[in-house]
Amino acid sequence: MGSLRDLENNVGEELERKNDEEIIMKKKKNAQIFRILLVNFQEVILGTKLCLLLPAIPLAILAQYYHFARPWIFAFSLLGLAPLAERVSFLTEQIAHFTGPTVGGLLNATCGNATEMIIGLFALYQRKIHVLKYSLLGSILSNLLLVLGSSLFCGGLANIKKEQRFDRKQADVNSLLLLLGLLCHMLPLMYRLALGPSINNINNNVATSILGLSRVSSIGMLIAYAAYLFFQLKTHRQFFESPEEEEEENKVSEDEEAVIGFWSSFAWLIGMTITIALLSEYVVGTIEAASDSWGISVSFISLIVLPIVGNAAEHAGSIIFALKNKLDISLGVALGSASQISMFVVPLCVIMGWIIGVDMDLDFSILETGSLAFSIILIAFTLQDGTSHYMKGVILCLAYCAIGACFFFHKIPINIENYSYGIMSA
Repeated sequence: MGSLRDLENNVGEELERKNDEEIIMKKKKNAQIFRILLVNFQEVILGTKLCLLLPAIPLAILAQYYHFARPWIFAFSLLGLAPLAERVSFLTEQIAHFTGPTVGGLLNATCGNATEMIIGLFALYQRKIHVLKYSLLGSILSNLLLVLGSSLFCGGLANIKKEQRFDRKQADVNSLLLLLGLLCHMLPLMYRLALGPSINNINNNVATSILGLSRVSSIGMLIAYAAYLFFQLKTHRQFFESPEEEEEENKVSEDEEAVIGFWSSFAWLIGMTITIALLSEYVVGTIEAASDSWGISVSFISLIVLPIVGNAAEHAGSIIFALKNKLDISLGVALGSASQISMFVVPLCVIMGWIIGVDMDLDFSILETGSLAFSIILIAFTLQDGTSHYMKGVILCLAYCAIGACFFFHKIPINIENYSYGIMSA
């Protein structure tokens, strides 16, 4: 009997010990999970100075839920998009640590302009073609003139005693892409104007021809952009990475590690993309109300205000690299983003409109297409000699201010379907 009791006691003690070990392991796992969540929160939410704007996100949702004035919804949504755009860029960089440079480059190419893409798709779905065209054009102009211009200006002042040089190969490839995109934008406009004033946009045959031409051109633009990605990431990577930058990147990659894990980054990226989609829907749905309330034209808000918010992260990053005299990276950020919008996002919106039955074309009217053409020409002259100084930045920034002033006074009613500019209203 004594031996049985001893055996039972031993078994009981062993079970208690196992239970205690399981409880301790569970506590350790819970503590580890809590520590990971805390690190994620600190790095993702509090890891940027723009976190001060994050309260605008719940304010926008509450304003929409309680039916506040629509200009307030627009303002809160616009403020909330700025930190989200910056954090999406941060999260793609974290994922790139695990996927390698090729997939990381594709992620940056896809997610770098996520805000503009989502706003554009919502505008397309709501048939607000004028908002879509202005916002896409504004993103191109913002990257070409404001982002690049301010980078050259700040970099020139910070390195005023040094000659800033950059590799022209990257700039030449992006300039060719932008010129191809400009040609595809000009063809529908020239086609419409070539028919003469006697034929207007009411003519179904003309509208159908312009729409068909735009769709064919869009397919060609998407093929060109796919070839550009293959060219950049596979066959001619040396055009986009100087030897000095490769050495620095190798040193940094040895020292730096991902701040948060792959699946944490992926989950945060999905959550922020959903939030961007929600705020983008609010922005597109309230832009006309904000325009009427503030007395500012929809063209100015769509072409100037929205792109500045969407490009906030790229703008800051490009200036930082220019201050460090790394113009090749600044050019890659600004020109690469402009090329992506022109050759990928714009034709993608045309094709998506084709799929869902919305007549989205590449006829951006005389004023808009002319602004784009002169901007690309100005960029080509600015980058032709492979050197930079602050005066070039001044010229680009002043050109952007001039275009912004033009569209600030551009208050032609957008609800008139067939006015002479040729932009189709929703």
